[in-house]
Amino acid sequence: MSAASIHTFRVEGMTCDHCIKAVTEAVQARDASAEVKVKLQGGEVRVVSNLPSDELIVAIAEAGYCVGLS
Repeated sequence: MSAASIHTFRVEGMTCDHCIKAVTEAVQARDASAEVKVKLQGGEVRVVSNLPSDELIVAIAEAGYCVGLS
């Protein structure tokens, strides 16, 4: 397995604690050991994970959010 990398995304549509939970659970469903930090102001999601960025983007998008690389 590869070393964990830090991925930073701009995520639109996050407004509350429920959004933080939804994004965190979506990422951790694919990588249970991922560390997820969400900043609602500015829409930043930072993930430390072994998964590639594209797979993390898909996970967040499937949770209902528009995602771009930061």
